[in-house]
Amino acid sequence: MKLVGVVASFFFIFVLLAYPTEAQESSAFSLPAIAELQAMTARFARAPLRVDVSHLSPGDRQALVKLLEAGKLIDDIFLKQLWAGNPSLYVRLQQDASSLGKARLHYFWLNKGPWSDLDDYKAFLPGVPARKLPGANFYPDDMSKDDFERWLATIPADQQERAKGFFTVIRRKIPVPKPKGFLGPPEKLSDSLRTVLYSEEYKEELGKAATLLKQAASLTDNASLKKFLTLRAEAFLSNDYYASDLAWMDLDAPLDITIGPYETYNDELFGYKAAFEAYINLRDEEETSKLTAFTHHLQEIENNLPMDPSYRNPRLGAAAPIRVVDQILGAGDGAHGVQTAAYNLPNDDRVVAQKGSKRVLLKNVQEAKFRSALVPIARRMLSESAMADVSFEPFFTHILAHELMHGLGPHQIKVNGRDTTVREEMKELFSAIEEAKADVTGLFALQLLMDHAKEWNLGKTLASDEAAQRQLYVTYLASSFRTLRFGLNDAHGKGMAVQFNYYLDHGAFIPHPDGTFSVDIPKMKKTVRDLDHVLLTLEAEGDYAGARKLLDEMGVIRPALAKSLERLKDLPTDIEPDFVTANQLLSAAKTSH
Repeated sequence: MKLVGVVASFFFIFVLLAYPTEAQESSAFSLPAIAELQAMTARFARAPLRVDVSHLSPGDRQALVKLLEAGKLIDDIFLKQLWAGNPSLYVRLQQDASSLGKARLHYFWLNKGPWSDLDDYKAFLPGVPARKLPGANFYPDDMSKDDFERWLATIPADQQERAKGFFTVIRRKIPVPKPKGFLGPPEKLSDSLRTVLYSEEYKEELGKAATLLKQAASLTDNASLKKFLTLRAEAFLSNDYYASDLAWMDLDAPLDITIGPYETYNDELFGYKAAFEAYINLRDEEETSKLTAFTHHLQEIENNLPMDPSYRNPRLGAAAPIRVVDQILGAGDGAHGVQTAAYNLPNDDRVVAQKGSKRVLLKNVQEAKFRSALVPIARRMLSESAMADVSFEPFFTHILAHELMHGLGPHQIKVNGRDTTVREEMKELFSAIEEAKADVTGLFALQLLMDHAKEWNLGKTLASDEAAQRQLYVTYLASSFRTLRFGLNDAHGKGMAVQFNYYLDHGAFIPHPDGTFSVDIPKMKKTVRDLDHVLLTLEAEGDYAGARKLLDEMGVIRPALAKSLERLKDLPTDIEPDFVTANQLLSAAKTSH
Protein backbone atom coordinates (compact mmCIF):
# COMPACT_ATOMS: atom_id res chain seq x y z
CA MET A 1 0.00 0.00 0.00
CA LYS A 2 1.17 3.53 -0.73
CA LEU A 3 1.35 5.85 2.25
CA VAL A 4 0.40 9.50 1.92
CA GLY A 5 2.96 12.15 2.68
CA VAL A 6 6.37 12.30 4.33
CA VAL A 7 4.96 12.37 7.87
CA ALA A 8 3.04 9.15 7.25
CA SER A 9 6.17 7.49 5.85
CA PHE A 10 8.22 8.36 8.92
CA PHE A 11 5.33 7.17 11.13
CA PHE A 12 5.29 3.81 9.36
CA ILE A 13 9.06 3.39 9.81
CA PHE A 14 8.78 4.40 13.47
CA VAL A 15 6.13 1.77 14.18
CA LEU A 16 8.11 -0.92 12.36
CA LEU A 17 11.09 -0.16 14.60
CA ALA A 18 8.90 -0.18 17.69
CA TYR A 19 7.30 -3.55 16.90
CA PRO A 20 9.65 -5.41 14.53
CA THR A 21 8.25 -8.91 15.14
CA GLU A 22 4.58 -7.93 15.03
CA ALA A 23 5.17 -5.67 12.04
CA GLN A 24 6.12 -8.70 9.97
CA GLU A 25 2.56 -9.93 10.42
CA SER A 26 0.60 -6.78 9.52
CA SER A 27 2.90 -5.71 6.70
CA ALA A 28 2.12 -8.96 4.87
CA PHE A 29 -1.22 -7.60 3.61
CA SER A 30 -2.44 -4.30 2.20
CA LEU A 31 -3.45 -1.69 4.77
CA PRO A 32 -6.30 0.74 4.03
CA ALA A 33 -5.44 4.13 2.55
CA ILE A 34 -7.18 7.27 3.73
CA ALA A 35 -10.23 6.90 1.42
CA GLU A 36 -10.85 3.34 2.55
CA LEU A 37 -10.38 4.28 6.21
CA GLN A 38 -12.93 7.06 5.85
CA ALA A 39 -15.36 4.60 4.25
CA MET A 40 -14.81 2.15 7.11
CA THR A 41 -15.44 4.96 9.60
CA ALA A 42 -18.59 6.05 7.77
CA ARG A 43 -20.19 2.72 8.70
CA PHE A 44 -20.76 4.35 12.09
CA ALA A 45 -23.30 7.17 11.80
CA ARG A 46 -22.50 10.13 14.01
CA ALA A 47 -25.05 10.32 16.83
CA PRO A 48 -24.99 13.33 19.18
CA LEU A 49 -26.18 12.28 22.65
CA ARG A 50 -27.61 15.24 24.54
CA VAL A 51 -29.16 14.60 27.94
CA ASP A 52 -31.05 17.16 30.07
CA VAL A 53 -29.43 17.05 33.51
CA SER A 54 -30.89 20.35 34.71
CA HIS A 55 -33.29 18.70 37.17
CA LEU A 56 -30.51 16.96 39.09
CA SER A 57 -29.82 18.18 42.61
CA PRO A 58 -26.75 20.43 43.03
CA GLY A 59 -24.92 17.59 44.79
CA ASP A 60 -25.67 15.11 42.01
CA ARG A 61 -24.55 17.57 39.35
CA GLN A 62 -21.19 17.92 41.08
CA ALA A 63 -20.97 14.18 41.57
CA LEU A 64 -21.72 13.66 37.88
CA VAL A 65 -18.56 15.51 36.84
CA LYS A 66 -16.43 13.28 39.09
CA LEU A 67 -18.11 10.20 37.63
CA LEU A 68 -17.42 11.40 34.08
CA GLU A 69 -13.76 11.87 35.00
CA ALA A 70 -13.67 8.35 36.44
CA GLY A 71 -15.30 7.02 33.27
CA LYS A 72 -12.50 8.48 31.16
CA LEU A 73 -9.97 6.47 33.21
CA ILE A 74 -11.84 3.29 32.28
CA ASP A 75 -10.86 3.95 28.66
CA ASP A 76 -7.19 3.89 29.71
CA ILE A 77 -7.59 0.52 31.45
CA PHE A 78 -9.48 -1.03 28.55
CA LEU A 79 -6.82 0.03 26.07
CA LYS A 80 -4.31 -1.95 28.15
CA GLN A 81 -6.64 -4.93 28.43
CA LEU A 82 -7.21 -5.20 24.70
CA TRP A 83 -3.51 -5.12 23.77
CA ALA A 84 -0.29 -4.32 25.60
CA GLY A 85 0.85 -2.11 22.71
CA ASN A 86 -2.29 0.04 22.71
CA PRO A 87 -1.26 2.88 25.07
CA SER A 88 2.01 3.69 23.30
CA LEU A 89 0.40 3.29 19.87
CA TYR A 90 -2.37 5.71 20.86
CA VAL A 91 0.22 8.32 21.89
CA ARG A 92 2.03 7.98 18.56
CA LEU A 93 -1.20 8.26 16.59
CA GLN A 94 -2.04 11.51 18.41
CA GLN A 95 1.31 12.94 17.32
CA ASP A 96 0.73 12.25 13.60
CA ALA A 97 -0.83 15.42 12.16
CA SER A 98 -1.15 14.13 8.57
CA SER A 99 -4.55 13.47 7.04
CA LEU A 100 -3.83 9.74 7.07
CA GLY A 101 -2.71 9.94 10.70
CA LYS A 102 -5.93 11.68 11.71
CA ALA A 103 -8.04 9.12 9.88
CA ARG A 104 -6.13 6.31 11.59
CA LEU A 105 -6.55 7.95 15.00
CA HIS A 106 -10.29 8.36 14.47
CA TYR A 107 -10.81 4.72 13.52
CA PHE A 108 -8.44 3.55 16.26
CA TRP A 109 -10.57 5.33 18.87
CA LEU A 110 -13.78 3.90 17.40
CA ASN A 111 -12.37 0.38 17.90
CA LYS A 112 -10.22 1.16 20.95
CA GLY A 113 -7.41 -0.62 19.16
CA PRO A 114 -5.72 -1.25 15.78
CA TRP A 115 -8.16 -3.97 14.67
CA SER A 116 -11.48 -3.38 12.98
CA ASP A 117 -14.34 -4.88 14.99
CA LEU A 118 -16.56 -5.09 11.90
CA ASP A 119 -13.91 -6.82 9.77
CA ASP A 120 -13.09 -9.93 11.78
CA TYR A 121 -10.60 -7.95 13.89
CA LYS A 122 -8.33 -7.36 10.90
CA ALA A 123 -5.51 -4.84 11.47
CA PHE A 124 -5.84 -1.45 9.79
CA LEU A 125 -2.53 -0.06 11.11
CA PRO A 126 1.05 -1.08 10.39
CA GLY A 127 3.32 -2.70 12.93
CA VAL A 128 0.68 -4.65 14.87
CA PRO A 129 -0.45 -8.30 14.88
CA ALA A 130 -2.49 -9.12 11.77
CA ARG A 131 -5.55 -9.78 13.95
CA LYS A 132 -6.57 -9.24 17.54
CA LEU A 133 -4.98 -11.79 19.86
CA PRO A 134 -7.64 -14.29 21.05
CA GLY A 135 -6.61 -13.82 24.67
CA ALA A 136 -6.32 -10.03 24.29
CA ASN A 137 -3.89 -8.86 27.01
CA PHE A 138 -5.37 -11.10 29.69
CA TYR A 139 -2.80 -13.83 28.98
CA PRO A 140 0.78 -13.94 27.63
CA ASP A 141 0.81 -13.42 23.86
CA ASP A 142 2.55 -16.76 23.28
CA MET A 143 0.36 -18.81 25.63
CA SER A 144 -1.92 -21.43 24.04
CA LYS A 145 -5.10 -22.91 25.52
CA ASP A 146 -3.21 -26.15 26.13
CA ASP A 147 -0.41 -24.25 27.94
CA PHE A 148 -2.97 -22.77 30.31
CA GLU A 149 -4.82 -26.05 30.90
CA ARG A 150 -1.59 -27.94 31.62
CA TRP A 151 -0.40 -25.24 34.03
CA LEU A 152 -3.81 -25.14 35.72
CA ALA A 153 -3.62 -28.86 36.49
CA THR A 154 -0.37 -28.33 38.44
CA ILE A 155 -1.62 -25.73 40.94
CA PRO A 156 -3.93 -26.10 44.00
CA ALA A 157 -7.71 -25.80 43.60
CA ASP A 158 -7.95 -22.36 45.24
CA GLN A 159 -5.26 -21.03 42.90
CA GLN A 160 -7.10 -22.58 39.93
CA GLU A 161 -10.25 -20.64 40.84
CA ARG A 162 -8.27 -17.41 41.05
CA ALA A 163 -6.55 -18.11 37.72
CA LYS A 164 -9.92 -18.65 36.04
CA GLY A 165 -11.56 -15.73 37.86
CA PHE A 166 -13.04 -12.63 36.29
CA PHE A 167 -10.61 -10.20 37.91
CA THR A 168 -7.11 -11.54 37.29
CA VAL A 169 -4.63 -11.61 34.42
CA ILE A 170 -2.13 -14.36 33.67
CA ARG A 171 1.53 -13.42 33.22
CA ARG A 172 4.71 -15.39 32.59
CA LYS A 173 7.15 -15.59 35.44
CA ILE A 174 10.53 -14.05 34.73
CA PRO A 175 12.99 -16.98 34.71
CA VAL A 176 15.69 -16.83 37.35
CA PRO A 177 19.18 -16.97 35.73
CA LYS A 178 21.00 -20.22 36.53
CA PRO A 179 24.76 -20.38 37.21
CA LYS A 180 26.89 -21.67 34.38
CA GLY A 181 27.05 -25.44 34.49
CA PHE A 182 23.90 -25.68 36.67
CA LEU A 183 22.83 -29.33 36.88
CA GLY A 184 19.86 -29.01 39.24
CA PRO A 185 16.31 -30.21 38.54
CA PRO A 186 14.38 -28.53 35.69
CA GLU A 187 11.79 -25.89 36.56
CA LYS A 188 8.33 -27.21 37.28
CA LEU A 189 5.47 -26.34 34.93
CA SER A 190 3.68 -24.70 37.87
CA ASP A 191 6.46 -22.12 37.97
CA SER A 192 5.94 -20.96 34.36
CA LEU A 193 2.86 -18.72 34.84
CA ARG A 194 1.48 -16.54 37.59
CA THR A 195 -1.82 -14.88 38.44
CA VAL A 196 -1.95 -11.10 38.94
CA LEU A 197 -4.93 -9.29 40.49
CA TYR A 198 -6.55 -6.47 38.53
CA SER A 199 -5.99 -4.22 41.56
CA GLU A 200 -2.26 -4.71 41.04
CA GLU A 201 -2.15 -4.83 37.23
CA TYR A 202 -4.08 -1.53 36.87
CA LYS A 203 -3.07 -0.04 40.20
CA GLU A 204 -2.41 3.50 39.00
CA GLU A 205 -5.65 3.97 37.06
CA LEU A 206 -7.81 2.20 39.66
CA GLY A 207 -6.29 4.27 42.44
CA LYS A 208 -7.26 7.48 40.64
CA ALA A 209 -10.72 6.14 39.79
CA ALA A 210 -11.30 5.08 43.41
CA THR A 211 -10.49 8.61 44.58
CA LEU A 212 -12.96 10.10 42.10
CA LEU A 213 -15.70 7.67 43.14
CA LYS A 214 -15.16 8.55 46.79
CA GLN A 215 -15.37 12.25 45.93
CA ALA A 216 -18.60 11.64 44.00
CA ALA A 217 -19.97 9.67 46.96
CA SER A 218 -19.30 12.60 49.25
CA LEU A 219 -21.17 14.98 46.91
CA THR A 220 -24.35 13.04 46.09
CA ASP A 221 -27.36 13.26 48.38
CA ASN A 222 -28.69 9.85 47.30
CA ALA A 223 -27.98 7.19 49.92
CA SER A 224 -27.96 4.20 47.54
CA LEU A 225 -25.60 5.92 45.10
CA LYS A 226 -23.34 6.96 47.97
CA LYS A 227 -23.17 3.37 49.21
CA PHE A 228 -22.47 1.88 45.78
CA LEU A 229 -19.74 4.37 44.89
CA THR A 230 -18.03 3.92 48.26
CA LEU A 231 -18.05 0.12 47.97
CA ARG A 232 -16.99 0.17 44.31
CA ALA A 233 -14.05 2.44 45.19
CA GLU A 234 -13.00 -0.09 47.82
CA ALA A 235 -13.40 -2.92 45.29
CA PHE A 236 -11.04 -1.20 42.86
CA LEU A 237 -8.36 -1.40 45.56
CA SER A 238 -9.22 -4.79 47.14
CA ASN A 239 -10.18 -6.72 43.96
CA ASP A 240 -13.28 -8.03 45.75
CA TYR A 241 -16.38 -6.86 43.85
CA TYR A 242 -19.04 -8.91 45.64
CA ALA A 243 -20.30 -6.31 48.13
CA SER A 244 -20.34 -3.51 45.56
CA ASP A 245 -22.23 -5.72 43.08
CA LEU A 246 -24.89 -6.28 45.73
CA ALA A 247 -25.02 -2.51 46.31
CA TRP A 248 -25.30 -1.93 42.56
CA MET A 249 -28.35 -4.19 42.47
CA ASP A 250 -29.94 -1.96 45.14
CA LEU A 251 -28.98 1.31 43.39
CA ASP A 252 -32.06 3.53 43.11
CA ALA A 253 -30.95 6.98 42.01
CA PRO A 254 -31.44 9.57 39.24
CA LEU A 255 -27.80 8.95 38.27
CA ASP A 256 -27.66 5.30 37.22
CA ILE A 257 -24.01 4.29 37.19
CA THR A 258 -22.30 1.13 36.00
CA ILE A 259 -18.52 1.08 36.31
CA GLY A 260 -16.08 -1.80 36.66
CA PRO A 261 -15.01 -5.10 35.05
CA TYR A 262 -17.98 -7.03 33.70
CA GLU A 263 -18.25 -8.65 30.26
CA THR A 264 -15.91 -11.40 29.04
CA TYR A 265 -16.39 -11.11 25.25
CA ASN A 266 -12.78 -10.06 24.64
CA ASP A 267 -11.37 -13.24 26.19
CA GLU A 268 -11.80 -15.48 23.16
CA LEU A 269 -9.62 -18.21 24.66
CA PHE A 270 -11.86 -19.12 27.60
CA GLY A 271 -14.34 -16.32 28.25
CA TYR A 272 -13.02 -16.00 31.80
CA LYS A 273 -11.66 -12.44 32.00
CA ALA A 274 -13.81 -9.36 32.52
CA ALA A 275 -13.12 -6.12 30.68
CA PHE A 276 -13.56 -2.72 32.30
CA GLU A 277 -16.44 -0.54 31.13
CA ALA A 278 -18.42 2.46 32.32
CA TYR A 279 -21.92 3.70 31.63
CA ILE A 280 -22.83 7.06 33.17
CA ASN A 281 -26.60 7.36 32.73
CA LEU A 282 -29.60 9.46 33.70
CA ARG A 283 -32.65 7.46 34.68
CA ASP A 284 -35.93 7.86 32.77
CA GLU A 285 -38.43 7.46 35.59
CA GLU A 286 -41.56 7.34 33.42
CA GLU A 287 -40.30 4.61 31.06
CA THR A 288 -38.79 2.64 33.95
CA SER A 289 -42.06 2.51 35.88
CA LYS A 290 -43.96 1.50 32.74
CA LEU A 291 -41.76 -1.50 31.99
CA THR A 292 -41.47 -2.93 35.48
CA ALA A 293 -44.77 -4.76 34.84
CA PHE A 294 -42.77 -7.34 32.88
CA THR A 295 -40.85 -8.40 35.97
CA HIS A 296 -44.03 -9.62 37.68
CA HIS A 297 -44.35 -12.48 35.18
CA LEU A 298 -40.83 -13.86 34.94
CA GLN A 299 -41.72 -16.98 36.92
CA GLU A 300 -44.58 -17.72 34.52
CA ILE A 301 -42.19 -17.36 31.58
CA GLU A 302 -39.65 -19.65 33.28
CA ASN A 303 -42.39 -22.20 33.97
CA ASN A 304 -43.29 -22.28 30.27
CA LEU A 305 -39.81 -22.34 28.72
CA PRO A 306 -39.65 -24.97 25.94
CA MET A 307 -37.27 -27.41 27.62
CA ASP A 308 -37.53 -30.42 29.90
CA PRO A 309 -39.39 -29.28 33.04
CA SER A 310 -36.58 -30.69 35.21
CA TYR A 311 -34.28 -27.99 33.81
CA ARG A 312 -36.57 -25.11 34.80
CA ASN A 313 -35.98 -23.05 37.91
CA PRO A 314 -39.07 -23.52 40.10
CA ARG A 315 -38.17 -20.52 42.19
CA LEU A 316 -36.44 -17.56 40.62
CA GLY A 317 -34.56 -15.09 42.79
CA ALA A 318 -35.70 -11.57 43.53
CA ALA A 319 -37.60 -9.71 40.83
CA ALA A 320 -35.19 -8.37 38.24
CA PRO A 321 -34.87 -4.59 38.39
CA ILE A 322 -35.32 -2.73 35.10
CA ARG A 323 -33.84 0.69 34.47
CA VAL A 324 -34.56 2.76 31.37
CA VAL A 325 -31.89 5.42 31.04
CA ASP A 326 -30.34 7.96 28.70
CA GLN A 327 -26.61 7.53 28.32
CA ILE A 328 -24.43 10.52 29.12
CA LEU A 329 -21.09 8.73 28.67
CA GLY A 330 -19.88 5.27 27.68
CA ALA A 331 -16.28 4.14 28.13
CA GLY A 332 -13.99 1.15 27.85
CA ASP A 333 -15.64 -2.08 26.75
CA GLY A 334 -18.93 -0.16 26.70
CA ALA A 335 -17.80 2.18 23.91
CA HIS A 336 -16.01 0.50 21.04
CA GLY A 337 -17.17 -0.88 17.72
CA VAL A 338 -20.87 -1.69 17.85
CA GLN A 339 -22.37 0.30 20.70
CA THR A 340 -24.19 -1.32 23.62
CA ALA A 341 -27.96 -0.82 23.49
CA ALA A 342 -28.73 -2.55 26.80
CA TYR A 343 -27.01 -4.74 29.35
CA ASN A 344 -27.83 -7.34 31.94
CA LEU A 345 -25.48 -7.51 34.92
CA PRO A 346 -23.72 -8.54 37.12
CA ASN A 347 -22.15 -11.78 35.90
CA ASP A 348 -21.23 -13.06 39.36
CA ASP A 349 -23.46 -16.12 39.82
CA ARG A 350 -23.41 -15.62 43.60
CA VAL A 351 -25.04 -12.21 43.21
CA VAL A 352 -27.50 -13.48 40.60
CA ALA A 353 -28.57 -16.32 42.91
CA GLN A 354 -29.11 -13.89 45.78
CA LYS A 355 -30.49 -10.79 44.07
CA GLY A 356 -31.15 -11.66 40.44
CA SER A 357 -29.68 -9.40 37.78
CA LYS A 358 -30.48 -5.89 36.62
CA ARG A 359 -31.46 -4.87 33.10
CA VAL A 360 -30.47 -1.43 31.92
CA LEU A 361 -31.84 -0.12 28.61
CA LEU A 362 -30.05 2.82 26.98
CA LYS A 363 -33.06 4.42 25.30
CA ASN A 364 -31.31 7.31 23.55
CA VAL A 365 -28.73 4.89 22.13
CA GLN A 366 -31.49 2.57 20.89
CA GLU A 367 -33.34 5.45 19.27
CA ALA A 368 -30.17 6.49 17.45
CA LYS A 369 -29.56 2.90 16.23
CA PHE A 370 -33.15 2.53 15.06
CA ARG A 371 -33.12 5.83 13.20
CA SER A 372 -29.62 5.60 11.69
CA ALA A 373 -29.27 1.88 10.91
CA LEU A 374 -32.43 -0.20 11.20
CA VAL A 375 -34.85 1.98 9.22
CA PRO A 376 -32.52 2.36 6.17
CA ILE A 377 -31.86 -1.41 6.24
CA ALA A 378 -35.58 -2.17 6.42
CA ARG A 379 -36.33 0.06 3.43
CA ARG A 380 -33.90 -1.99 1.36
CA MET A 381 -34.56 -5.52 2.66
CA LEU A 382 -38.35 -5.49 3.19
CA SER A 383 -41.20 -4.97 0.78
CA GLU A 384 -42.85 -1.57 0.72
CA SER A 385 -45.96 -2.93 2.41
CA ALA A 386 -43.90 -4.58 5.19
CA MET A 387 -42.27 -1.24 6.03
CA ALA A 388 -45.52 -0.21 7.67
CA ASP A 389 -44.85 -2.86 10.34
CA VAL A 390 -41.37 -1.60 11.27
CA SER A 391 -41.68 0.27 14.56
CA PHE A 392 -39.43 1.45 17.37
CA GLU A 393 -41.71 0.07 20.09
CA PRO A 394 -41.21 -3.67 19.30
CA PHE A 395 -37.49 -3.00 18.69
CA PHE A 396 -37.20 -1.44 22.15
CA THR A 397 -39.40 -4.06 23.81
CA HIS A 398 -37.48 -7.00 22.35
CA ILE A 399 -34.20 -5.56 23.59
CA LEU A 400 -35.80 -5.45 27.05
CA ALA A 401 -36.98 -9.05 26.67
CA HIS A 402 -33.51 -10.10 25.48
CA GLU A 403 -31.92 -8.69 28.61
CA LEU A 404 -34.57 -10.19 30.88
CA MET A 405 -34.02 -13.62 29.35
CA HIS A 406 -30.33 -13.60 30.26
CA GLY A 407 -31.59 -14.12 33.81
CA LEU A 408 -33.93 -16.99 32.91
CA GLY A 409 -33.13 -20.51 31.81
CA PRO A 410 -30.17 -22.63 32.95
CA HIS A 411 -27.36 -21.10 35.00
CA GLN A 412 -26.29 -23.44 37.81
CA ILE A 413 -26.35 -26.92 36.26
CA LYS A 414 -25.18 -30.49 36.88
CA VAL A 415 -22.97 -32.32 34.39
CA ASN A 416 -22.11 -35.95 35.11
CA GLY A 417 -23.18 -35.45 38.72
CA ARG A 418 -20.99 -32.42 39.42
CA ASP A 419 -22.19 -28.89 40.12
CA THR A 420 -21.08 -26.38 37.51
CA THR A 421 -22.33 -23.43 35.44
CA VAL A 422 -23.27 -22.95 31.81
CA ARG A 423 -20.44 -20.42 31.43
CA GLU A 424 -17.90 -22.88 32.82
CA GLU A 425 -18.98 -25.67 30.47
CA MET A 426 -19.37 -23.59 27.31
CA LYS A 427 -16.07 -21.72 27.75
CA GLU A 428 -15.32 -19.58 24.68
CA LEU A 429 -18.64 -20.62 23.04
CA PHE A 430 -20.73 -19.24 25.89
CA SER A 431 -21.18 -15.67 24.64
CA ALA A 432 -22.49 -16.59 21.17
CA ILE A 433 -24.81 -19.32 22.51
CA GLU A 434 -26.09 -17.13 25.32
CA GLU A 435 -26.76 -14.16 23.01
CA ALA A 436 -28.71 -16.41 20.63
CA LYS A 437 -30.62 -17.91 23.57
CA ALA A 438 -31.54 -14.44 24.88
CA ASP A 439 -32.74 -13.32 21.44
CA VAL A 440 -34.88 -16.39 20.80
CA THR A 441 -36.20 -16.71 24.35
CA GLY A 442 -37.02 -12.99 24.19
CA LEU A 443 -39.27 -13.60 21.18
CA PHE A 444 -40.80 -16.64 22.89
CA ALA A 445 -41.44 -14.63 26.08
CA LEU A 446 -43.05 -11.69 24.27
CA GLN A 447 -45.37 -14.05 22.39
CA LEU A 448 -46.28 -15.72 25.69
CA LEU A 449 -47.00 -12.33 27.27
CA MET A 450 -49.10 -11.30 24.28
CA ASP A 451 -51.07 -14.54 24.48
CA HIS A 452 -51.81 -13.84 28.17
CA ALA A 453 -52.02 -10.04 28.03
CA LYS A 454 -55.59 -9.84 29.27
CA GLU A 455 -55.20 -12.59 31.85
CA TRP A 456 -52.03 -10.98 33.25
CA ASN A 457 -53.35 -7.41 32.98
CA LEU A 458 -50.66 -6.20 30.57
CA GLY A 459 -52.89 -4.11 28.35
CA LYS A 460 -51.28 -0.79 29.32
CA THR A 461 -47.75 -2.11 28.84
CA LEU A 462 -47.89 -4.42 25.84
CA ALA A 463 -50.03 -4.28 22.69
CA SER A 464 -51.08 -7.84 21.86
CA ASP A 465 -53.36 -7.72 18.83
CA GLU A 466 -52.52 -9.26 15.45
CA ALA A 467 -50.91 -6.05 14.20
CA ALA A 468 -48.62 -5.86 17.25
CA GLN A 469 -47.51 -9.46 16.73
CA ARG A 470 -46.80 -8.79 13.07
CA GLN A 471 -44.78 -5.69 13.99
CA LEU A 472 -42.71 -7.71 16.46
CA TYR A 473 -41.58 -10.32 13.93
CA VAL A 474 -41.19 -7.99 10.95
CA THR A 475 -39.13 -5.50 12.95
CA TYR A 476 -37.07 -8.41 14.24
CA LEU A 477 -36.41 -9.57 10.68
CA ALA A 478 -35.16 -6.11 9.74
CA SER A 479 -33.06 -5.94 12.89
CA SER A 480 -31.51 -9.34 12.15
CA PHE A 481 -29.73 -7.85 9.12
CA ARG A 482 -28.46 -5.04 11.33
CA THR A 483 -26.99 -7.54 13.82
CA LEU A 484 -25.52 -9.81 11.12
CA ARG A 485 -23.47 -6.87 9.87
CA PHE A 486 -21.58 -6.83 13.18
CA GLY A 487 -19.64 -9.85 11.87
CA LEU A 488 -19.13 -13.39 13.11
CA ASN A 489 -16.37 -12.35 15.53
CA ASP A 490 -19.08 -10.52 17.49
CA ALA A 491 -21.06 -12.77 19.85
CA HIS A 492 -24.33 -11.10 18.85
CA GLY A 493 -23.52 -11.44 15.13
CA LYS A 494 -22.54 -15.10 15.50
CA GLY A 495 -25.68 -15.84 17.50
CA MET A 496 -27.83 -14.05 14.93
CA ALA A 497 -26.32 -16.12 12.09
CA VAL A 498 -27.51 -19.26 13.90
CA GLN A 499 -31.00 -17.81 14.17
CA PHE A 500 -31.25 -16.43 10.64
CA ASN A 501 -30.18 -19.71 9.02
CA TYR A 502 -32.49 -21.72 11.26
CA TYR A 503 -35.51 -19.51 10.50
CA LEU A 504 -34.67 -19.59 6.78
CA ASP A 505 -34.28 -23.38 6.73
CA HIS A 506 -37.65 -23.83 8.42
CA GLY A 507 -39.56 -21.40 6.20
CA ALA A 508 -40.12 -18.71 8.82
CA PHE A 509 -38.01 -16.16 6.91
CA ILE A 510 -38.94 -16.09 3.22
CA PRO A 511 -36.55 -14.77 0.54
CA HIS A 512 -38.02 -13.21 -2.61
CA PRO A 513 -36.58 -12.91 -6.14
CA ASP A 514 -36.21 -9.14 -5.83
CA GLY A 515 -33.86 -9.57 -2.86
CA THR A 516 -36.38 -8.65 -0.18
CA PHE A 517 -37.58 -10.87 2.68
CA SER A 518 -40.80 -11.44 4.56
CA VAL A 519 -41.97 -13.42 7.61
CA ASP A 520 -44.39 -16.33 7.76
CA ILE A 521 -45.89 -15.46 11.15
CA PRO A 522 -47.38 -18.90 12.06
CA LYS A 523 -44.17 -20.68 11.07
CA MET A 524 -42.12 -18.06 12.91
CA LYS A 525 -43.94 -18.73 16.18
CA LYS A 526 -43.35 -22.49 15.92
CA THR A 527 -39.73 -22.15 14.79
CA VAL A 528 -38.91 -19.76 17.62
CA ARG A 529 -40.17 -22.36 20.08
CA ASP A 530 -38.20 -25.16 18.38
CA LEU A 531 -34.93 -23.23 18.26
CA ASP A 532 -35.40 -22.08 21.83
CA HIS A 533 -35.71 -25.74 22.88
CA VAL A 534 -32.40 -26.51 21.14
CA LEU A 535 -30.51 -23.61 22.75
CA LEU A 536 -31.94 -24.03 26.25
CA THR A 537 -31.22 -27.77 26.21
CA LEU A 538 -27.61 -27.21 25.12
CA GLU A 539 -27.16 -24.88 28.09
CA ALA A 540 -29.02 -27.09 30.57
CA GLU A 541 -26.84 -30.09 29.67
CA GLY A 542 -23.61 -28.10 29.40
CA ASP A 543 -23.21 -29.66 25.96
CA TYR A 544 -20.01 -28.09 24.62
CA ALA A 545 -19.77 -30.51 21.67
CA GLY A 546 -23.39 -29.84 20.69
CA ALA A 547 -22.87 -26.09 20.93
CA ARG A 548 -19.71 -26.36 18.83
CA LYS A 549 -21.59 -28.34 16.16
CA LEU A 550 -24.47 -25.83 16.08
CA LEU A 551 -22.15 -22.82 15.76
CA ASP A 552 -19.99 -24.50 13.11
CA GLU A 553 -22.97 -25.51 10.99
CA MET A 554 -25.38 -22.61 11.51
CA GLY A 555 -23.27 -19.72 12.78
CA VAL A 556 -22.02 -18.94 9.29
CA ILE A 557 -22.72 -16.46 6.52
CA ARG A 558 -23.96 -18.54 3.59
CA PRO A 559 -23.37 -17.27 0.02
CA ALA A 560 -26.99 -16.16 -0.45
CA LEU A 561 -26.94 -14.24 2.82
CA ALA A 562 -23.56 -12.70 1.95
CA LYS A 563 -25.10 -11.45 -1.29
CA SER A 564 -27.97 -9.89 0.68
CA LEU A 565 -25.59 -8.19 3.08
CA GLU A 566 -23.59 -6.86 0.14
CA ARG A 567 -26.67 -4.81 -0.80
CA LEU A 568 -26.32 -2.94 2.50
CA LYS A 569 -22.64 -2.03 2.31
CA ASP A 570 -23.30 1.68 1.69
CA LEU A 571 -25.60 1.97 4.74
CA PRO A 572 -24.48 2.67 8.32
CA THR A 573 -23.87 -0.45 10.37
CA ASP A 574 -24.11 1.23 13.75
CA ILE A 575 -23.58 4.58 15.43
CA GLU A 576 -20.63 6.60 16.67
CA PRO A 577 -21.93 8.38 19.78
CA ASP A 578 -20.88 11.97 20.34
CA PHE A 579 -21.18 12.49 24.10
CA VAL A 580 -22.15 16.16 23.80
CA THR A 581 -23.46 16.68 27.33
CA ALA A 582 -20.55 14.83 28.95
CA ASN A 583 -17.98 16.84 27.02
CA GLN A 584 -19.73 20.11 27.88
CA LEU A 585 -19.79 19.29 31.60
CA LEU A 586 -16.14 18.21 31.63
CA SER A 587 -15.08 21.29 29.68
CA ALA A 588 -16.99 23.58 32.03
CA ALA A 589 -15.45 21.89 35.08
CA LYS A 590 -11.96 22.24 33.61
CA THR A 591 -12.52 25.93 32.89
CA SER A 592 -13.83 26.61 36.40
CA HIS A 593 -10.68 25.06 37.87
